[in-house]
Amino acid sequence: MANRITRYIPNALTCLNLFSGCIAGVMAFEARYESALLFIIISAMFDFFDGLAARVLNAHSVIGKDLDSLADDVSFGLAPSLIVFSLFKEMPYPAYMESVAAWLPYSAFLITVFSALRLAKFNNDTRQAISFIGLPVPANALFWASLTAGYHSLLIGGGFHPLCLLALVCLFSWLLVSEIPMFSLKFRNLSWKDNGVSFLFLLLCILFLATLQVRGLVTCIVWYILLSWFTGRKK
Repeated sequence: MANRITRYIPNALTCLNLFSGCIAGVMAFEARYESALLFIIISAMFDFFDGLAARVLNAHSVIGKDLDSLADDVSFGLAPSLIVFSLFKEMPYPAYMESVAAWLPYSAFLITVFSALRLAKFNNDTRQAISFIGLPVPANALFWASLTAGYHSLLIGGGFHPLCLLALVCLFSWLLVSEIPMFSLKFRNLSWKDNGVSFLFLLLCILFLATLQVRGLVTCIVWYILLSWFTGRKK
């Protein structure tokens, strides 16, 4: 009986990830960006613990793997797309862009599409057992949610052009499926020799979050991308 219950724990956590991601999507539609960020963070926590539970309880399953990808594309693909969609709707458009102003927000769903491609690639790429190739979808979602929550007034105040936002959408969509090696925070031990890059990343992230709060999370994701790119080039 105990084994029958424990084998469902990872899938239950995955479903909570999905549930939180749906709420994040609703918050995005209502332009409640700080709440959307909160529920994306909650989804990321459930996403971490479902994998941990599967390993600890030895409760891996094909259904669990598929369910995890579906949940992740909602929580870390669709939810940030809805955030960016709502942001596009709020932004002021120059007169020469009036003809495309009604259609440009739909470009936000490139994030959902490329997140799905990233997840499918991850599930079938044996090179990503201990590290990543391309930007992980939770990191991408946290970037968009924290950018919008932390810099909302700047983004809709006329200081950021809609085409710049479109370029950012295209850039991060490409990063999701790029061949850039990106390090994982899965620690096999606590030695600096084996985990120096991860420790350096975490130390500066603590500084960013302590000094910049929500805006610090944006900086953390950019720092992660730059550090991954730099260390990957040296290999």
